[in-house]
Amino acid sequence: MNHVTKDICYIGVNDYDLDLFEGQYIVPLGMAYNSYVILDEKIAVMDTVDQHFGEEWLANLQEALEGRVPDYLIVQHMEPDHSANISLFMEKFPAARIVASAKAFTMMKNFYGIEYEDRRIVAAEGTELSLGAHALRFIAAPMVHWPEVLMTYDSTDKVFFSADAFGKFGALDREDPEGWACEARRYYFGIVGKYGAQAQAVLKKAAALDIQTICPLHGPVLKEDLPYYLNLYNIWTTYGVETEGVAVFYTSVYGNTEKAVKILEEKLKEKGCPKVAVSDLARDDLAECVEDAFRYGKVILATTTYNADIFPFMRTFIQTLSEHGWRGRKVGLMENGSWAPTAAKVMKGLLENCKDTVFTESQVKILSGVTEENIAQIDALAEEILK
Repeated sequence: MNHVTKDICYIGVNDYDLDLFEGQYIVPLGMAYNSYVILDEKIAVMDTVDQHFGEEWLANLQEALEGRVPDYLIVQHMEPDHSANISLFMEKFPAARIVASAKAFTMMKNFYGIEYEDRRIVAAEGTELSLGAHALRFIAAPMVHWPEVLMTYDSTDKVFFSADAFGKFGALDREDPEGWACEARRYYFGIVGKYGAQAQAVLKKAAALDIQTICPLHGPVLKEDLPYYLNLYNIWTTYGVETEGVAVFYTSVYGNTEKAVKILEEKLKEKGCPKVAVSDLARDDLAECVEDAFRYGKVILATTTYNADIFPFMRTFIQTLSEHGWRGRKVGLMENGSWAPTAAKVMKGLLENCKDTVFTESQVKILSGVTEENIAQIDALAEEILK
């Protein structure tokens, strides 16, 4: 049995067969659905797992219980990848009670047709639950990233059960060659990113706690170097710049816009840009592109005029950024149009809702093929974006 502390056991499961998490995010390293059990005079189980792993999860729980019976199921988050086995648990342990927020019980009825009126404890900000030696305090975390979310602090073992915060893509027993941050960043900006202000509010609450371990609902338990993880989350939740450099996103129909982007990449490197991240929006994973757009403070968008609009992959990308609360970036624009280029105007219009966006004065306008004049424009854009 995997112990987080002497009294807290990990009882989650790994999913190796999932192709798309939440129906849209590719997960080449699989996915972990985390659940924990706190063993004390009274026993509390922290969340369940995805519907496909109910029996495996229950077997893990039974092994940890060693013949004992749980007293509470604490439901921090009602997304089905965490709540799907509530009914299974409640049938298996008829004396147990559910601890959750009022909104969670409403969602329970909506999802599963039952809200356990005679077996529930409604928790809210500051509610405390004693298990004996362990004292649990609940922290309201609305819209991180659903309205019903509670997080839980165990003041005895100084463990913070953080719901979906501090989560990442990937099964726990599959090594991530890029480390924790890459898939945690993609997870955060894809799923939680719009709610930076709400996540910041929870971080401020957490700052007042003595936290030695973070137990998220996805990804590894975090024990070592907690300031590293907390610092990254502070950058992400405030829409700060994590990496110095320039992110370039483009679409190209016949290769001319791509040629211009390659010239731009070389110009940026020649001028000392510490990192140039180039993404082809037609071929690269959208979530990875969104991640880079949030990671860097300087961004260049290059696309073609298409049906008096812009190429569909670029439109989808910009709309996704806007929907996720993207803001505070310096943006340069490159357009291509054979007879009536309108791409720059359209891109700028789509970015109007992105707060604190600053556009460069320099702009590149290509009329089909790249000319010497275009190369001079590209040089000027590279110079200005780096200032």
